[in-house]
Amino acid sequence: MELTDLCPLETWENLENELFEKFNFQGSVFTPDGVRITDVKNFNNQLCPAIKAHEKGQTYICSAAHMNMTAMAKNLGKPVVEECDAGLTKLVVPIFYENEFLGVAGGCGLLVEGNDVDTFAVTKIAEMDDALVTDLAGTVPRISGDLIATVSAFIQDRVAQILASCHQKR
Repeated sequence: MELTDLCPLETWENLENELFEKFNFQGSVFTPDGVRITDVKNFNNQLCPAIKAHEKGQTYICSAAHMNMTAMAKNLGKPVVEECDAGLTKLVVPIFYENEFLGVAGGCGLLVEGNDVDTFAVTKIAEMDDALVTDLAGTVPRISGDLIATVSAFIQDRVAQILASCHQKR
């Protein structure tokens, strides 16, 4: 079973947009294989789309962090908060339906207060210009640790509501 077998694509798009509107998170819903299920683009900074525009940035910064965190969320059965190699906070919440792992919902693109973008890593991994990376790093919004916990709880609650609602319609 896939997420879109259970609920319409619009339901998952709405969740992604809600995360952006309420918390300024780049909301995303992924399959267990790490494929985004929507085309929603809700970037909250200028650095992330620049990293994703470079194949090595997308592969070795974004995808690598996502795949590792998805595996952790699946195995632990609970949300995972980590940083990608660029130093940005990433949050994934596992989505299970009738004990089947269907993917993750979460977000990224923010810095925990007190942390900085790892401009050196971005420059080297994505093969981007150092001055450009430094400039774009200044566009990354901050988030508190308390707010990350709030976002995690929100996603867990919303996913549970979505699954219950879609289950009733089946």
